[in-house]
Amino acid sequence: MATEIGYSVPKGSLDFWVDRFEKHNVIYNKPAERFGERYLTFLDPDGLKLELIETNITDTRKPWETGEVKADVATRGFHNVTITLNTISGTAAILTEIFGYKLIAQDVNRYRYATDAVGNAAIVDLVELKDEKRGHVANGTVHHVAFRVKDDETLMHFRQKVAERGLNITPQIDRNYFHSLYFREPGGVLFEIATDNPGFLIDETLEELGKNLKLPAQYESRRDDIEAHLVPIN
Repeated sequence: MATEIGYSVPKGSLDFWVDRFEKHNVIYNKPAERFGERYLTFLDPDGLKLELIETNITDTRKPWETGEVKADVATRGFHNVTITLNTISGTAAILTEIFGYKLIAQDVNRYRYATDAVGNAAIVDLVELKDEKRGHVANGTVHHVAFRVKDDETLMHFRQKVAERGLNITPQIDRNYFHSLYFREPGGVLFEIATDNPGFLIDETLEELGKNLKLPAQYESRRDDIEAHLVPIN
């Protein structure tokens, strides 16, 4: 299953994050280095393993700043995802032969694959642990790994390629803001392929984006009940 999520941060920012984790009682490991990049591993409240990574490539994505977290230390977005498997061969074949990734580095049992289709969030690490037990979806786990495509035509192109490999893949699913497909790759991890279209501006303006709870039409009648169970975000 997917076991770690890595976020890009500026070089020299990890000391700030260590101090911040100490202040807020976040469980973390001391900074280390992998593939020439310093990284800091920590756990969210449910035990999900996350990493802040001082990436070798300058990340020009605009960060979200707060009064305490400024641009020189703030996260830029996804950098990589780590998938842990008993054997990586089948998963690696999906990445390379269907999605066009290439093996760019190896460190013992960790294999780094990357795509040149995008400048950021382009890395998938495969870790091979032959005797590891299969994971169970629960709190502190990742449900699926999503791959982004431009439009419906591209989406269905990949659907055909996956189906031709003999893997079960869903029909196109309308998620209101995007269209998606799901399939389990040979290692057992659920993969999603999702479109950019139609986008998040179909039901609110850019200025209002993210400020209101938006529900699929089939759940609108349950809005009061759903809102009552949401944990406040501050």
